[in-house]
Amino acid sequence: MAQTKSGKPVIRGFFDEPTNTISYLLADPATGKAAIIDPVFDYDHTVGAVDTRSVRAMLDAATAAGYQVEWVLETHAHADHLSGAPYIKGRTGAKIGIGEHIRDVQRIFRPIFNASDLKTDGSDFDHLFVDGERFRIGELEVEVLYVPGHTPADFAYKVDDAVFVGDTLFMPDYGTARADFPGGDARQLYRSIKRLMALPPQTRLFMCHDYKAPGRDQYAWETTVAEERARNVHAREGVSEDDFVALRLKRDEGLAAPRLLLPSIQVNIRAGRFPPAEANGVRYLTIPVKMKGDASVGL
Repeated sequence: MAQTKSGKPVIRGFFDEPTNTISYLLADPATGKAAIIDPVFDYDHTVGAVDTRSVRAMLDAATAAGYQVEWVLETHAHADHLSGAPYIKGRTGAKIGIGEHIRDVQRIFRPIFNASDLKTDGSDFDHLFVDGERFRIGELEVEVLYVPGHTPADFAYKVDDAVFVGDTLFMPDYGTARADFPGGDARQLYRSIKRLMALPPQTRLFMCHDYKAPGRDQYAWETTVAEERARNVHAREGVSEDDFVALRLKRDEGLAAPRLLLPSIQVNIRAGRFPPAEANGVRYLTIPVKMKGDASVGL
């Protein structure tokens, strides 16, 4: 949905059905300065091939509108899609920003993937935001909100009456994000949700994912604080923290790992970079293998 009134942000969502991800082009109509939020780098896990069609569509839209992309904003290190941030940076010179707690995520996953090239100081990113930080995209002021729980590093971006919530919240009829990834915490997630729900009721909330709740025929990714307070199936007003945590933990026990979990984490904690190429010029993603019982006998 775009807003063209002077002083209001222009917002356009781009839906990637293979990963159920919504990326956003956010622009200041007064100056033409823009940001891209949570871009998708297309990756075919079956053959190990990458493509740029999703990020090119966003960049083409920005070019057609006369926008200059200055920022790529990540709400967190995604576990279900690869980030297109480096491609956008390479094409536009945009800075890549993420919350400062990405360091915690890097420290968690560096040993899991034996990622010896990875620094754990966040320096793969151009800027690490802190809670409450404010910056500008043209004449638009952006406020950064720390909303951990889904991961230790989730941030939301508030621009005027719009908030890009990442994976903290989903549409009211679908509920909330899982909290069972390493470093996730259902109690933190509940408190982050309540922080977002404490915003004015007319505040518009833009989701990072949608999966079409049962009974809904179309994808949707924009709602309001008032709608979330009244109808969120997991965390509406009246649901206690203990009840939410019990519900979230039970649901998470039955969830399968995201299909692109292993490649996504390896790439996204590096600000969208792939691991360095080997001597043969090929880049490889690691698949950690756990041997159960006596499975290692004879190997």
